[in-house]
Amino acid sequence: MAQVNALGLQFKNSAVFGIHLKSFICFQTQSRSLTRKPFVIEARANTRKESAKIRNRRMLKKFNGTAKHPRLSVFCSDKQLYAMLVDDENKKCLFYGSTLQKSFRQNPPCSTVEAAQHVGEALVKTCVDLNINEISSYDRNGYGRGQRLDAFEIAISSYGFLPR
Repeated sequence: MAQVNALGLQFKNSAVFGIHLKSFICFQTQSRSLTRKPFVIEARANTRKESAKIRNRRMLKKFNGTAKHPRLSVFCSDKQLYAMLVDDENKKCLFYGSTLQKSFRQNPPCSTVEAAQHVGEALVKTCVDLNINEISSYDRNGYGRGQRLDAFEIAISSYGFLPR
């Protein structure tokens, strides 16, 4: 092969054009058995909130409300209480009340515990108007009882929905 003299350096023609006499082949090894994955241990038990949601879904499969025997669903957030009478057959809400509504807060403004009691009393009045004598199920959505829920339940138990 001919040699080129450039700036005092000597190259072979094949090296200038990128052709190497000794070829070097580089393989990237991608073996799945050699790669390490992090070892993660997951808990099998559900958390308390997840367990409550799972129990609630299971209960909803068994208990469905009708027009004469609706389902009472109550949700308690950190500060408020929401209650609904649900007719699952016709997919209608027969009653909705929350401690946020001004009609239950009255003048002068009252606490959320007193407002929850007013929601329970309004629920009883609605049941009397709709000729509802009993509910199919009482759904607390898996939440524990607090002051607001106790005040609501006392107002409802006077009508006979809940045992006192």
